[in-house]
Amino acid sequence: MRKRSHRLRAAHAVAAAAVLTVAGCSTAGGGAAGDTGARASAKPTPEWDTSPESIVAVGDSITRGFDACAVLTDCPEVSWATGSDAAVDSLAVRLLGAGGAAQHSWNHAVTGARMRDLKAQMDKAVVHRPELVAIMAGANDACRASTAEMTSVADFRGQFQDALKTLRQTLPKTQVYVSSVPNLKRLWSEGRTNALGKQIWKLGICPSMLGDADALDGAATARRETVQARVVAYNKVLADVCAKDRRCRFDHDAVFDYRFGTQQLSHWDWFHPSRNGQARLAEIAYRTVTAATP
Repeated sequence: MRKRSHRLRAAHAVAAAAVLTVAGCSTAGGGAAGDTGARASAKPTPEWDTSPESIVAVGDSITRGFDACAVLTDCPEVSWATGSDAAVDSLAVRLLGAGGAAQHSWNHAVTGARMRDLKAQMDKAVVHRPELVAIMAGANDACRASTAEMTSVADFRGQFQDALKTLRQTLPKTQVYVSSVPNLKRLWSEGRTNALGKQIWKLGICPSMLGDADALDGAATARRETVQARVVAYNKVLADVCAKDRRCRFDHDAVFDYRFGTQQLSHWDWFHPSRNGQARLAEIAYRTVTAATP
């Protein structure tokens, strides 16, 4: 009798399970069976796409290719970010191909721009609805007439946050690549080996770091260390702010740490990148953007 009763209970359980299945219920979580299967098989959307299909560049004279082709002239075709020059092989060309870069990349950087100008550039960038925005800014905030005129770290942080906020208000899913500020002290160290370069610097190129290039007294050394410390602080700001945005990648000081030499400097001013220097910047950017993990 107990066996018969046991078999009846088992049969009832099977029948109940069948009814629940037909009704679309799940005894595990209360959701629809088809929905559960979809959740199990669906692949999560990655937060970072290593192959974006459109790019906008913002920043300063480095991104405009200033003094890379001719004296006192922008040369955007050699820009590390969006240039078309085959010798540079820009980030846009590496990601989109030459044809794709010509149609789907834009350069809104401005020679002489500081971090405070980045917000206005972002206003222009969002019009294109890019999948990636490439940023290099901050050198001009340290390159002032004196160390007292350098942008404060607090202002630099607020201005960078405002620029990203401007982007996010319109394009919450656009990815952002942020380059570190270049090593200005290494630029002084490398460029001062060239007599012509030092004469050009006297025209007023980054006087906070490059002024009195041959001076090695305590005051000159302290001035350069002050500028260098400010650049390091700027890069920490870029890293910190970017880390709070899941679709932002900082280069982890790769540009700052790059051991460039005179071959990577413009021979027009011994300050801006040459074509070779622009190519090195493109390599670093591409490596960061396409990395499987940040």
